[in-house]
Amino acid sequence: MPAYSGSTSQTQQRTQPHTQPVSVPPALAVPVIEAAFPRRLHPYWPKLQEKSRTWLREMRLMPPDKVERYADSLCYTDLVAGYYIGAPDELLTAIADLSSWFFAWDDRHDRDSVHGRAAQWRRLCRGLHGALNEPRQYLHHRDPLVAGFADCVLRLYAFLGPSWNARFARHFHPVIEAYDQEFRNRRTGTVPTVEAYIELRRLTFAHWAWIDLLEPTARYELPRLIRKHPAYRRAALATQDFSAWYNDLCSLPKELAGDELHNLGISLIQHEGMKLEEAVVEVHRRVTRCVNEFLMAEQEVYALAEQLADGSVAGKELAAAVESCVFNMRNWFSSVYWFHHESGRYRVDSWDDRSMPPYVTEGTVAENELVGEE
Repeated sequence: MPAYSGSTSQTQQRTQPHTQPVSVPPALAVPVIEAAFPRRLHPYWPKLQEKSRTWLREMRLMPPDKVERYADSLCYTDLVAGYYIGAPDELLTAIADLSSWFFAWDDRHDRDSVHGRAAQWRRLCRGLHGALNEPRQYLHHRDPLVAGFADCVLRLYAFLGPSWNARFARHFHPVIEAYDQEFRNRRTGTVPTVEAYIELRRLTFAHWAWIDLLEPTARYELPRLIRKHPAYRRAALATQDFSAWYNDLCSLPKELAGDELHNLGISLIQHEGMKLEEAVVEVHRRVTRCVNEFLMAEQEVYALAEQLADGSVAGKELAAAVESCVFNMRNWFSSVYWFHHESGRYRVDSWDDRSMPPYVTEGTVAENELVGEE
């Protein structure tokens, strides 16, 4: 299908350099985001770009020429710099590298699926599980994706301590398993039902891992009672479902061109009998509903924070941490929204081969086929 055409609005300008106004196609416009969710950007962003380019080269996640040509235009650092306002610079850098790694992993998943590299994919999954448990032991792994992941995990584990680290690992192991499920689905041509896809997508998007990272950003590990509070969970789920499904909406042309099977729109077409245009409208409706659900839950979370601020020092600190977390949940909406219209990752009409992104190098993947057992 052709990429979405037309435009409704121009992006808010970033407070940092090199932004050009971009158009939002009507099918992708969410007016409430443009009106009620201001764009914010961490002040460390310019340095983050530079560090990200260096890290991608050093970890061999992209060839140097492609880092130079594509890294900035993919806007991966812009995305994260809008998510985690208030994070220490070192933490933001580690999260940004994890995000860049995630995109590279997603690209490898796609190419391994397309070429049927089952043995190589299984080795990669084993290495990632190992790196999550013992990151220091995998820092020099021959597969750049395993070594890069180990590097990110080790750095993230330095901020809040063993209990948070264990929780992050518990939340990320299922992400790896979910990607493996998608690999198997693609090898068998299985399109998940809408309900099955929604649950799978909450794992492949790593919903709870990204929510976990709000806590080191706030410099405070939230107690279980807060993390499990219904309003906090509703707000968190709304911001993550929005992000995942808006990605599905924007990446639908790219994924149809690449014979992908995992997209909310594709599941609606396959299992609900919708035409393409109907599926686009339905995904958009669900995306908008997420925004409205967040706005309701957000008020409840702020009311909870007010209750927690009971006059004690401990209460004040906990309330401030909760407010930081819900503030950055809100920032996901604007950051994700504008990222999808600024990043070159989804501009399939500008590619020579619509099924093969120009920022992906098959040669790099082939080199990694030689990686032996860990």
